Amino acid sequence: MSVSEKPLSTLVAQGWEVIGFAGSTPHQGSTVDTFLLRRMKVHKLLRVRRKVFGGGYAVTEQEI
Repeated sequence: MSVSEKPLSTLVAQGWEVIGFAGSTPHQGSTVDTFLLRRMKVHKLLRVRRKVFGGGYAVTEQEI
């Protein structure tokens, strides 16, 4: 796996801190892991879902 295929590791290397995690939950036949990240009073949700077809992950980032 390359660094781009590890979205959580990439964000942590950029200085984001993991402050919360929601366990895997069913979502259309696959699982979704949700991480709450913080960096300098800015918060972000990172949702990571393994793609059903092909390899890799579908990643969604949302600032809150």
